[in-house]
Amino acid sequence: MNTRILSPAPQNSISPELFAPQVFTDATAAVDALTALYERNTNFLIEAFSSLAKGGPIEGRYRAFYPQVSIETTSFGHIDSRLSYGHVTSPGIYTTTITRPQLFRHYLKEQLALLMRNHQVPITVSESMTPIPLHFAFAEGAHVEASAGGLVDMQLRDIFDTPDLTVTDDEIANGEYEPLPGEPHPLAPFTAQRIDYSLARLSHYTATSASHFQNFVLFTNYQFYVDEFCAYARKLMADGNSDYTAFVEPGNIVTPSGHAEPTEGVALGRLPQMPAYHLKKKGHGGITVVNIGVGPSNAKTITDHIAVLRPHAWLMLGHCAGLRNSQRLGDYVLAHAYMREDHVLDDDLPVWVPIPALSEVQLALEDAVEEITGYEGFELKRIMRTGTVATIDNRNWELRDQRGPVKRLSQARAIALDMESATIAANGFRFRVPYGTLLCVSDKPLHGELKLPGMATAFYKTQVSQHLQIGIRALEKLGAMPTEALHSRKLRSFFETAFQ
Repeated sequence: MNTRILSPAPQNSISPELFAPQVFTDATAAVDALTALYERNTNFLIEAFSSLAKGGPIEGRYRAFYPQVSIETTSFGHIDSRLSYGHVTSPGIYTTTITRPQLFRHYLKEQLALLMRNHQVPITVSESMTPIPLHFAFAEGAHVEASAGGLVDMQLRDIFDTPDLTVTDDEIANGEYEPLPGEPHPLAPFTAQRIDYSLARLSHYTATSASHFQNFVLFTNYQFYVDEFCAYARKLMADGNSDYTAFVEPGNIVTPSGHAEPTEGVALGRLPQMPAYHLKKKGHGGITVVNIGVGPSNAKTITDHIAVLRPHAWLMLGHCAGLRNSQRLGDYVLAHAYMREDHVLDDDLPVWVPIPALSEVQLALEDAVEEITGYEGFELKRIMRTGTVATIDNRNWELRDQRGPVKRLSQARAIALDMESATIAANGFRFRVPYGTLLCVSDKPLHGELKLPGMATAFYKTQVSQHLQIGIRALEKLGAMPTEALHSRKLRSFFETAFQ
């Protein structure tokens, strides 16, 4: 996994002192070592760059490497078969590069502890052969080129390693990676450089730091939901009586619990493309809401990047076209299957791959609908249908010949149509992130009930608050579950990485 990435370092390469591999039987100590090595190597790059930017002499090519963690096992081991992660599939050497170990501290400690427990082997921390790109060594928000006053006449690539997109891919997550003979097997679904790439993209798209993201994520396609979420979060902060510790808005504007106004951060002149809002809990156990806008491309883009944070669940909460005459505006649709006509994931996940409903998520959503609406049992059918949700990539499909689409929708037993849900579910399946969808019927184009301005305004006023509360309650239910129970074995393939 690592030996493919790098050609031998040039003779005039300047690097930190060689790090001798260290063996650990304690996960916390191993993560401490990873953190120290990562900070040493990134500080080396930052200091070298700062010196050159101030006019210092160029003495060679400056290069530092990502830490890596490895295990070797000669036994299949006796694992707890109920767990979907925390073990390797066969004897061999397994390794992965590591970035931002402080950000991923809890995650790394859990994954490494499970490996040592399940296979009774130690963990080895060492330096990889994968160089850290200069851009990824800096903190979020740094503009490397803009700071290079003393390097204007020289290409950064001649002095430092820069991001290499030819080897930054999803082969491991897609199940397409095949180690060469003698190469170790991957231990995690993402390499360090792939993670760093996404962390930079997250900051760009959402205008919030990756450190604020929570393990339970709501995606929506309307600002109305965000406005409602902000009002709800600010009230919780002002009251100061909940388990939530802070509310973070774009620009990293932080309102701690017990405060009615933000205590840090700078208001943005304009919102980013997909703004994110974080209602934080200890251990990243809170809720992140992202307004992804309209369309499957946005849905894929943001889930591609949030996936590297290894969230425990994500849900789509938005509006849809109801396809059945028995549905009414404001009814809910709980997706238990997806018809994928969005096409943005066709190259990564073939359309013939089924996207199963996950019972844990489905039950949480249905229970939340019952609690918030007051309907239960057979009465719940008055306001909610469970069925197939179709996702398309053409918002104005109604303007084309409808015979083909309507026939396919009918054959698929579809009950709702939108532009994001199947994409988010399919990427959850692809990246092993539990997923679910609860939509609200906002128009019925097949029955002449179009979304007109006056109708839409009344609909939003009466329905958005309830719908959002259902989504929040569902995620709180999932958050109360043991982590190992939430990550379903249905999302794991024949040959999986040990890390969740």
